[in-house]
Amino acid sequence: MSQATDGFVMNQTMLRIKDPEKSVQFYTDVLGMTLLDRYDFDTMKFSLYFFGYPDAADGEIPDEPTARTTWVFGRKALLELTHNWGTEDDAEFSHHNGNDDPRGFGHIGISVPDVYAACDRFDSLGVEFVKRPDEGAMRGLAFIKDPDGYWIEILSAPGLSELINSMQ
Repeated sequence: MSQATDGFVMNQTMLRIKDPEKSVQFYTDVLGMTLLDRYDFDTMKFSLYFFGYPDAADGEIPDEPTARTTWVFGRKALLELTHNWGTEDDAEFSHHNGNDDPRGFGHIGISVPDVYAACDRFDSLGVEFVKRPDEGAMRGLAFIKDPDGYWIEILSAPGLSELINSMQ
């Protein structure tokens, strides 16, 4: 690490969403993330939602707004969902998921203790799959879709490590 970049933190990846009610429910109830904060920008008509998996090392989430904002923007690896107001009411509106042509953005990844157990749970919740763990050449990992069609890789660190090392 360079001394010039000491203290840099990968804070967030942003996805645009159509309907915050559906997306907040998906990321909290299906993926178990915590909604850390929400910021509404009335004059510009958009909202930001920040999600993560805080742990004990992160400490308590502050209640005071300025302290909470500072705390959120100091976290590692958050997901930011951006909602431009009114898109939820437009039946024709959609975002490019990055995996349709022309391809660009690919996916976010969520590491879980047991890919198969997680996928059984996703099945019971009616989550749409792109790839199940035993499909394709890369066994033991899955891809699901969020309400906007963005792909989410479901993996386990030990399982993916074995897979990658066996394929090299």
